[in-house]
Amino acid sequence: MTPTTKLIILDRDGVINHDSDAFIKSPEEWRAIPGSLQAIARLNQAGYTVVVATNQSGVARKLFSMSTLNTIHQKMHQEVELVGGMIDAVFFCPHSADDNCDCRKPKPGMLQEIGKRYNVPVKAIPCVGDSLRDLQAGFVLQCQPYLVLTGKGQHTHAKGGLPPGTLVFADLAAVVEHILLQHTEHASGLAAHII
Repeated sequence: MTPTTKLIILDRDGVINHDSDAFIKSPEEWRAIPGSLQAIARLNQAGYTVVVATNQSGVARKLFSMSTLNTIHQKMHQEVELVGGMIDAVFFCPHSADDNCDCRKPKPGMLQEIGKRYNVPVKAIPCVGDSLRDLQAGFVLQCQPYLVLTGKGQHTHAKGGLPPGTLVFADLAAVVEHILLQHTEHASGLAAHII
């Protein structure tokens, strides 16, 4: 990957798929939020590499196995591909909060690992989530935080205390619309400057 790589980091539950307080424990329980998979495809078409960063403490709690988690992610990949999109990689933290690991959001370890893997600085990279810990993990590394109001997003927004500069949108499709519009305006501005 080159320094010009366009990367975006998405949380999973509540951003791409419907969330559940009882955890998503099987492929059958994984259901995409309307428009989210198409939004990922639009990002791909605009040259973005889409990466997922998700806390999955259900593994540590023994609510589901690592094998089941892989099967859930396989379903997600397949459904995205059916609409012409691609998730390049899924980074996940299988630990519980008590493990005090570096990878569980709001700690930034998982996002730092993504930056290393893709050999890009994560500063200013869009980071989309529905909970405060998603936004905090990105903010620590100077990512651009986006809050979606799907999943736990409305509750997160109502509680306040969002990192400075957080942009709030109805859902992932609206975030993508905004990002691509910005990109188009930036590109047309460059073209005008060149002339």
